[in-house]
Amino acid sequence: MTRSLAILMFDDVEVLDACGPFEVFSVANRITTRDGGLRAFDVVLVGVDDGPVHARGGMRIAVDTTIDDTRRYDVVLVPGGVVDEVPAAAAAWIHTQFGTTEVTASVCTGAFLLADAGVLDARPVTTHWEDVDDLRRRWPSLDVREGVRYLDHGDIATSAGISAGLDLALHLVSRLVSPDVATSTARQMQYEWSDGQ
Repeated sequence: MTRSLAILMFDDVEVLDACGPFEVFSVANRITTRDGGLRAFDVVLVGVDDGPVHARGGMRIAVDTTIDDTRRYDVVLVPGGVVDEVPAAAAAWIHTQFGTTEVTASVCTGAFLLADAGVLDARPVTTHWEDVDDLRRRWPSLDVREGVRYLDHGDIATSAGISAGLDLALHLVSRLVSPDVATSTARQMQYEWSDGQ
């Protein structure tokens, strides 16, 4: 089964938050198809508008479609970065997608966008260590955890900062495809990984 997977893109997105998981899902596809199998993921970069995203550090990234596209995705991944200027329409899109996704996930400060969208609840969440206090202050009802790479509650998953998105993405490959594919993906990427939070 090939799952549709959207990565939300916006100006000042953290490059590794978005591109790290993209690489994991891309390599997982190479692993699953090299022996004639199906691609594991159909990855789509979804922008808040149709122009190129200007990521942190100046990288320009083209998007495949926008949040105005009405299609639904099996998996939505929301990276972090400078999230204070992300239009409110993105939170509305996340909220709408959450109603039908198998899992909605965030990397780093992407957790702030999930909170804006109203999809977080009493279950623990995490974010970049530098932003933990701010997340707690802005949403005092959230149970924000430190010292974990990621947390997975089935329909919601959050990760700590930047490189932790690789761990979360590999975990999602393990969960949604197979542990063997996740292990092979990490090995292909020469990334030291074990599926533990």
